[in-house]
Amino acid sequence: MNFNDNDFIYKNNNSILEIEKKGIIEKNGYPNIALIKYWGKKKNLEQIPYNSSISYMLKNIYTKTKLTYEVNKKNNNPSIKFFFCGVKNHFFYLRIKNFFEKIFIYCPYLKNFNFIIETYNNFPHSSGIGSSSSSMSSIALCIMEIEKKISFLTKYFFLRKASFLARLGSGSACRSIYPGLSIWGIHKLIKGSSNLYSIPYPYTVHKIFKKIENTILIIDEKPKNISSSKGHELMNKHPYAKNRFKNANYNMERIISALRLGDIKEFGKIIEKESLDLHAMIMTSNPYYLLIKPNTINVIQSIWDFRIQTNNDLYFTLDAGANLHLLYPFINKKIVFKWIKDNLSFYCKKIIKSFCIWN
Repeated sequence: MNFNDNDFIYKNNNSILEIEKKGIIEKNGYPNIALIKYWGKKKNLEQIPYNSSISYMLKNIYTKTKLTYEVNKKNNNPSIKFFFCGVKNHFFYLRIKNFFEKIFIYCPYLKNFNFIIETYNNFPHSSGIGSSSSSMSSIALCIMEIEKKISFLTKYFFLRKASFLARLGSGSACRSIYPGLSIWGIHKLIKGSSNLYSIPYPYTVHKIFKKIENTILIIDEKPKNISSSKGHELMNKHPYAKNRFKNANYNMERIISALRLGDIKEFGKIIEKESLDLHAMIMTSNPYYLLIKPNTINVIQSIWDFRIQTNNDLYFTLDAGANLHLLYPFINKKIVFKWIKDNLSFYCKKIIKSFCIWN
C-alpha cells in the first residue's frame, strides 16, 4: 500500500486525554550508508529526492534519544529543551524546533506536550558518517511511540509514518527505520517505492550480502565545511546534475541485479563509482568544495592496490565527507580486518568496527 501526505495526518486529537501526564521514551537510531547516493532534492518541495537511493543500516554506532514528555493542557504552545551529550546545543535545538514545526500538521497532538530531548552519539557528528540520519530517525521513532499510546497503529503504518517524519528532519534519516537494505525515492523497477518515505528492499538478496562487514575509517573528525542541506541545494543549478540523476537511477538497476546474483565484484564497482560521482558533483558545483582529504585518497589507492595483489573483495564508499566506509563479506573478515589495521591505521584518527544489520 502506498501512502500520500494526507494519510499521515493524525485526526483524533481528543485522544490525548487518555495518555499519562508524564512519561519517558527512549529509542536508538542507527546511521545508514548509501550505496546509491541521494544528492540533490527538488526545489520548493519538502525533502523530495531527484533520484532513488539504497542504503544499508549500520550496527555498533548509534544515536540514543531520551524523550521526556509532560502533558500541557493549558495552551497549544509546547516548550522544547534540547541537550546533546548532556550539554545545551543551540544549533541542534534550532534544527529540532524547525523539525517539530514541520510535523505539527501530521502530529497535532505534539502541541499538547512540553518536551525535554536528550541525545547522545557514540561516533563523531557532522563528519559524513550519518549522524543526522541516526538522530532524526530516533526522534521520529520516539514521536511515533507517543502516537501509539493514543491510537491503535499497525506496525506497517507505524514504520511508514516514522520514516515519513524522519525525512522531514533529514532526507537520509528516512532510510534509518528498517534493518537491512532500504529504498527511498521512486524507481520504475521498485514496486512500492516512494519519495515520501523509505521501504524495505523488496527483492531477493543473495546470502553473501546478508553478512557484510563495515569498517569505518575516521580520517577527519571535524565537522564538514558545508552542510549536506546546503550541498543538496547546489545541485539545482549544477551543470552536470541531469546526467548525475540519470546515472544514479541506472546504477540502481545494476545493483538490483548484483544483489540478486551475489555478484560482489559488480556491487563493489557500483558503490565506488557512486562515491566518486558524489564527490565529483561536490567539486564541480558553484561554489565548489573539496570534502575529501589527502589521507582519503591514500586509503583509496591502498584499497585498489590490495585488491589487485590479493583478489580479496574489499570496497569503499563515502558520503559527503572525508571518512570512508569499507565493505567486505563476513567470510573474509579476519584477513581483511587485519590488513586494514596493519596498513591503514596510519591514515586514521580512529577505526570503528561496524557491520550491516540484516534482520
